[in-house]
Amino acid sequence: MNKVSLMGRLTRDPDIRYSAGDSSLAVARYTLAVDRRFKRDGESSADFIGCVAFGRSAEFAEKYLRQGMRIVITGRIQTGSYTNREGVKVYTTDVVVEDQEFAESKSVSDSHAASYHQNYSNPAPAPSPSAASADGFMNIPDGIEEELPFN
Repeated sequence: MNKVSLMGRLTRDPDIRYSAGDSSLAVARYTLAVDRRFKRDGESSADFIGCVAFGRSAEFAEKYLRQGMRIVITGRIQTGSYTNREGVKVYTTDVVVEDQEFAESKSVSDSHAASYHQNYSNPAPAPSPSAASADGFMNIPDGIEEELPFN
């Protein structure tokens, strides 16, 4: 069985492309920083795992996922290879996303994104804060019920 579950933070906004042709398909690529369980020399470390989503999942990523957000994904590992311009064979490993969900409220995510920007001296602005409801859950915009990646 090929099944993987990951929780981590997006290292940057998803990169969205569309396939060519009459029925173009959205393809989203993003990298998750997943904390390792054990610390080395007292410092925490992370693995940076490439993820790819297709179709409606890719469109969801384009609309709602931003750098610094903590998400949970499930999917499968896929390996591949290609020959680059220099003629060198490059091997790839990605997680093909089957499900993706928010792992924290938007207000918490925004504060982490701002911290992420400061810690890594990234010039991109942090997402603007949005009020979470009193129960701590993110307010979901109207009209997207059928696009949510969970039941």
